[in-house]
Parts: sequence; structure tokens; C-alpha cells
Amino acid sequence: MPGADLPPPFVRLAADPLRWRILRELAVSDRRVRELVGAVGQPQNLVSYHLGKLRAAELVTARRSSFDGRDTYYHLDLRRCADALAETGASLHPGLTVVTAEPVARPKVLFVCTGNSGRSPMAAALLRHRGGDAVSAGSHPKPLHPDAVRALAEYGIALAHEPTPLDAVRRRRFDWVISLCDKVREACPPLPGRPRTIHWSIPDPAREPDGLAAFRRVAADLDDRIGFLVRRFTTPRDEEA
Repeated sequence: MPGADLPPPFVRLAADPLRWRILRELAVSDRRVRELVGAVGQPQNLVSYHLGKLRAAELVTARRSSFDGRDTYYHLDLRRCADALAETGASLHPGLTVVTAEPVARPKVLFVCTGNSGRSPMAAALLRHRGGDAVSAGSHPKPLHPDAVRALAEYGIALAHEPTPLDAVRRRRFDWVISLCDKVREACPPLPGRPRTIHWSIPDPAREPDGLAAFRRVAADLDDRIGFLVRRFTTPRDEEA
């Protein structure tokens, strides 16, 4: 069969050393181009070229920053990567499967966004639903949005949350700090200890015109990301560099 001896598309795409480094960076956190340039030590035009290849393969998506519209955040679709890896294994031998370790750690996680009315309380509740230890806070807290409650009810979660200012948690120790909006990423104060800090660039569903549907999209995105986050809880800090 023509092409049967070629490696699967994901293998051919990820085999490039620079693309692999970009994938590794985006697997940790959503990034801007200049952050990727600094991380991989290559010129911006070269990084942008390879990002274009990854976007064409639908492994990476991009969206404008809600804080500075001149910036763009790039996000690695881990679900597509998992599917591509499964297909890669099957193409080599039908008995090959991707095996993941069961989470054993229960780190303390802080989710932050601006209003603490939708994204961050939803994320914390979804992680707690999986047995995690999570709280949330906001730089400018607002009352819990009713559509956040409705969206999580569809996951069997009764969301109850009192908006919490960042100042109320800034002296607490966390293992992970995850920012969920581009604005709060710039405003989040340093926290005690050495928490792992990552960024998920997620649009504010309260600003979207389609109401509950926007909250459902954010809930699905968060649930997917948190599913992969929980798997990372088995990875020692020094193995992620």
C-alpha cells in the first residue's frame, strides 16, 4: 500500500527537534511567541514557522489575549495529542497502548482569575470532584455567576462558592498556581514557597453573548485540562524540565 512504510503523521511532525521542544513547552502552559522564543533559544520567525505547522495539524490552537489584544496565546490540544499517540502505537502493533500511572499525590492547587465568579471556582470544583485539593481566588471578586452553577450541575457538581480576593490567600502555601485569564496572570502576586505556576488562557464566559452555552464550553475545556493535570501529579518536579 502506498505510504504504508511512512511513519504516522504525528511522528513525522514531532520528530523535528525544535517542534518537539515547542510541544514540550506548550504541554506545560499556554505561551506567547516571545515566551517560546526565550524558552527554545531560536529566532521568532523560526518559532512562528513551526507553530504554523503545528496549527495546520490542529495540535495547537491560538487565541488573542483578553488583556492585551496584540498578544496571542498558543495552546496545545492534549486530547488530540493523546489520540495521535494512540493511533501511532496501533500503526506499529495493535497490542500497543498508552498506559498512564494512577495519581498518588494530592497537591494543593490555587486557581485564579479576575472575577472569581466563573472560571476559577468551576476549575477548583472540577478538580475537587476528581479527589483533588483546590481553592480559587480573584483579583477583583464578583458574585458567583448562576450559569457557572448550571454548567457544573451537568457534571453532577453542586457548585457553591463565596468570591475570594487574592489577598486572602497570598500567605498560604500551594503546590500549583494556575492562572485562567490573561489579565490576572500579570497581576498575580508572588506566593510563599515554590509553587509551580502555569497559565491556561481561557476566555471569560460571562463576556460571551451565548450565555450558558459559553459556560458549558469553558466547563468542558477545564474538565479536559484538569484530567491531564491530575496525571501530572505523578511526575516529580525535576522530571518536567
